[in-house]
Amino acid sequence: MAQFESLDDLLNSLTKDEQLIVKKLRSIVLDCLPKAEEKLNYGAPYYVRNRMICFIWPPSLTWGIQAKPGKHADKGVSFGFCQGNLMANKDGALLKENRKQVYCMYFKKLSEIDEQQIRALLFEADLIDQTFSKKKKTKT
Repeated sequence: MAQFESLDDLLNSLTKDEQLIVKKLRSIVLDCLPKAEEKLNYGAPYYVRNRMICFIWPPSLTWGIQAKPGKHADKGVSFGFCQGNLMANKDGALLKENRKQVYCMYFKKLSEIDEQQIRALLFEADLIDQTFSKKKKTKT
């Protein structure tokens, strides 16, 4: 798995189409989750506050030693919600696939991104994340 020093290093390694999608999703996430911290985990951008909230995974990133770049290229850029199992998902936009907790959606083209839908999902994910905030202990 490639390790990147910064998000710019990651972006520079991507295809042009992947760059455009990742940049758009990142812009929406940063706008909707201003208190979340952006971290590179497993070589991809993750957004964390109390717990990991979401991530953006370009298909050209490999996973593990035997993974091959482009293995999931047919699906596109993955936009995942780490607590997806707790989300309402009434419209079925988030795919469970074979996972118990993390649900994803995929984008092959920039035009496939429904910004209003993404924003609504991010606000819901943020509300869920807030339920995991550490309660301040009061001294008695």
